[in-house]
Amino acid sequence: MATSYSQLTIDERGVARLTLNRPEVHNAFDDSLIAELNAHLERLHDAAHHGDVRVVVLGSEGKSFSAGADLGWMKRMVEYDVESNLADSRKLSQLMHDLDTLPCPTLCRVQGSAFGGAVGLAACCDIVIASEKARFCLSEVKIGLSPAVISPYVQRAIGSRQMRRFALSAEVVDAATSLTLGLSHQVVGHDDLDEAVDDMIGILLAGSPQAQRATKALLADVAREPDSKATREHTCRVISELRVSAEGQDGLASFFEKRRPAWTLPDPNAPDKTAMERDS
Repeated sequence: MATSYSQLTIDERGVARLTLNRPEVHNAFDDSLIAELNAHLERLHDAAHHGDVRVVVLGSEGKSFSAGADLGWMKRMVEYDVESNLADSRKLSQLMHDLDTLPCPTLCRVQGSAFGGAVGLAACCDIVIASEKARFCLSEVKIGLSPAVISPYVQRAIGSRQMRRFALSAEVVDAATSLTLGLSHQVVGHDDLDEAVDDMIGILLAGSPQAQRATKALLADVAREPDSKATREHTCRVISELRVSAEGQDGLASFFEKRRPAWTLPDPNAPDKTAMERDS
């Protein structure tokens, strides 16, 4: 049986956990891991589109989130010609694109070092929660390379001015600085990381799956063309179609009737916090 470098599990709530599992090499990328992740993401795209997956959590085993490119893989690439390198780069590009465009919310759990391409993985996720022990580095220029494939996603996350500094300097960024840059959204104590991730999963599951898919697609369109007539018309159409949809109708009705909407899975032992907030 071939060795698996990653794991994908989906629970009864529709929470998928995609986990890098090469802790012995700090979850470094190679062609095999990239191929596995691309296959998992293809499955997740289809499941999320049909509503079977509500949230995707990207994480990894061990002390490091990911050290970037695997040393053995890089040694092999030294012998590649331009066309072979292009083929490899396109597979990595597909991985970033597919993660970035997953229809459902994505959450990245960063427990340690994220170097090179791993910064791209974080930047492609909608929400990043990092441990205080997390470290980020666009390390490519130190070995004569460039963060080329991941650059659209990282630059979008931290802005072009900060990208110029950190892509050219290859400085290591601590967790607090990643928060300031906008690369991470929340930094917590190392022992509190899983609780923070679980809390965010709960928050995301409270939203309408249809509305989250529509909003994520809408934001991508708005980012490409913020203030065109076509974009303005598209925003009007999105909200209008959501208002008359089954989930939109139920969401509005549940708000006025002070009940849970149909898409939630309530804990029978827990109070309805949504209703309590409306009453306060």
